[in-house]
Amino acid sequence: MIADEAKLNHHIFTTKLNELPTRDGFGDGVVIAGEKDENVLVLCADLTESTRSNKFKDKFPKRFFETGVSEQNMAGISAGLAISGKIPFIASYAVFNPGRNWEQIRVSIAYSRANVKIIGAHSGLSVGPDGATHQALEDIALMRVLPNMVVLVPSDYEQAKKATIASANYKGPVYIRLTREKTPVFRTQDSPFEIGKAQILMTGNDVTIICAGPIIYEALKASYELNMKYGIKCEVIDSCTIKPLDEKTMLDSVRKTGRVITIEEHQISGGLGGVVSEMLSEKYPVKIKRLGICDSFGESGTYEQLIKKYGLGIDHIIMEVKKLISER
Repeated sequence: MIADEAKLNHHIFTTKLNELPTRDGFGDGVVIAGEKDENVLVLCADLTESTRSNKFKDKFPKRFFETGVSEQNMAGISAGLAISGKIPFIASYAVFNPGRNWEQIRVSIAYSRANVKIIGAHSGLSVGPDGATHQALEDIALMRVLPNMVVLVPSDYEQAKKATIASANYKGPVYIRLTREKTPVFRTQDSPFEIGKAQILMTGNDVTIICAGPIIYEALKASYELNMKYGIKCEVIDSCTIKPLDEKTMLDSVRKTGRVITIEEHQISGGLGGVVSEMLSEKYPVKIKRLGICDSFGESGTYEQLIKKYGLGIDHIIMEVKKLISER
């Protein structure tokens, strides 16, 4: 799926973008889903405002359930509700949901193919000062390995809202990874979204950059600078759906460029970089560089400081692209 590149580039690079956290997209999206289907419910583990579940609670108080600090119990309750015909969304921080209740998700939800939507908020580095204990950098790996599980990583407010609505219409378990920090909203209400479809945000012939989550905005700015200063044209792909992976879009791009860089706020093992590497090693082996967290925990700091520390900022992306091209 190719987005309207000219319109997108004009929107990103010539206007001052609004900034909102992706968790706000969930909050607004689940209200819309609830308006369309009275079977939509929300359960939260004592983090109602932080996960933006409060928006649904205010709109539909009789369809909201506060389970307290009991993520395992919340997962079990949601499985029962789903098997009874409801569409429950269960929300907490990603370090707790799926971090703390993974076994219940595995057996009660994934094994049963229960129609539960799992919301992991405050993921990646955007938790900032809360530090390593609250920075979920392993959740994609935990969830994509589960049979029957769809894994979505929205990149801005608009995509998070669309992903939430789409997941309510999807029959089966879904994990949606959300962030706390305000990040640029570079999509519009008209931007396309479909579970299982990647989007090409920039076209190019020199290197394929595959991203997931708000960090893709850094990749877009770096790619723009690479083109303007060095004549390097990057093809930037937003892989919001980690599972099922849109292999065709990626393979078509990689056959053209012959080089790949993945970028994510997650461990490079088991996350987007892992799944792309696995797919390419079997179907089209090429030189690949994975940018992300390299077998370490996070630490306290502002989002900007942590992005720079872990080599996910514009300058580092530019350096890695130039290095990858020079190696060929």
